[in-house]
Amino acid sequence: MSTTTFPPSDPLTWKQADTDVHVATRAGEFAGFVEFDGTTHLVRDNHGADLGAFEALEDAFRALEDAHAPTRNGSAFSPILPRAWRRKTRRARA
Repeated sequence: MSTTTFPPSDPLTWKQADTDVHVATRAGEFAGFVEFDGTTHLVRDNHGADLGAFEALEDAFRALEDAHAPTRNGSAFSPILPRAWRRKTRRARA
């Protein structure tokens, strides 16, 4: 299974699929949905993961948009390898 990534500049496009369901797409790909259960708006991402329940539809939309926003925590890899990875492996002595 491949993972599709989209540039952060592509906004989510919302369409009302039913009276109580709104579907989000980005660049034509499914991004998630918001479902109204009668009391709250339930948000799920493109993998079906629950992102929360919100009273206002706008808050539910924002939650899905925030879930798709890129995070800027720096590099995913440390520029310096841990000491254990730099060492040559040693054989156990008998």
